[in-house]
Amino acid sequence: MQDIIRQLLAELGEDPSREGLLDTPKRVEKALTFLTSGYTADVDTVLNNALFTVDYNEMVIVRDIDFYSLCEHHLLPFFGRCHIAYIPKGRVIGLSKIPRLVEVFARRLQIQERLTSQIADTIREKIDPLGVGVVIEATHLCMAMRGVEKQNSFAVTSAMLGGFQTDARTRVEFLELIRRPDLNARASQCLPTHPASSA
Repeated sequence: MQDIIRQLLAELGEDPSREGLLDTPKRVEKALTFLTSGYTADVDTVLNNALFTVDYNEMVIVRDIDFYSLCEHHLLPFFGRCHIAYIPKGRVIGLSKIPRLVEVFARRLQIQERLTSQIADTIREKIDPLGVGVVIEATHLCMAMRGVEKQNSFAVTSAMLGGFQTDARTRVEFLELIRRPDLNARASQCLPTHPASSA
């Protein structure tokens, strides 16, 4: 990898042998290995059997989970906050494991839409809740530093499964608890009003 980075520096018009760049290939290799460590992470190892049987069926929310990832299109960072909720069906997951789960998928080359779905699908698979909701708000440097160069824009994506998808009240409650009134308005206009399903 270091040889490739030296070649890249040369292709950019730099001198890889100058003092300021001598150790850059080593530093970049170390940084990229860390930022893509999610490829070698195992979800079950991260969760470490922190699944518990509990007689509780109200919404569980972990909000404002900071994350950093790399856009797969330009290899530029995107970063922001992730909010996760689920309604247990007899089992809960240790709260500290939820941010670790976000890191598993964020530390890969990503697009925000896939990252959102992967987190929601994994929680559904591992604890089989009545519903899962994931909202991610992120700033993309590929938009801020290049292209349209809009520094104040950010993207919002959501994945709503089970009761969060089928019951507008459940979804709106989640959005209110993460304090996003602009999203609440859209959710109440667009979603059906039939009761939550156990799917």
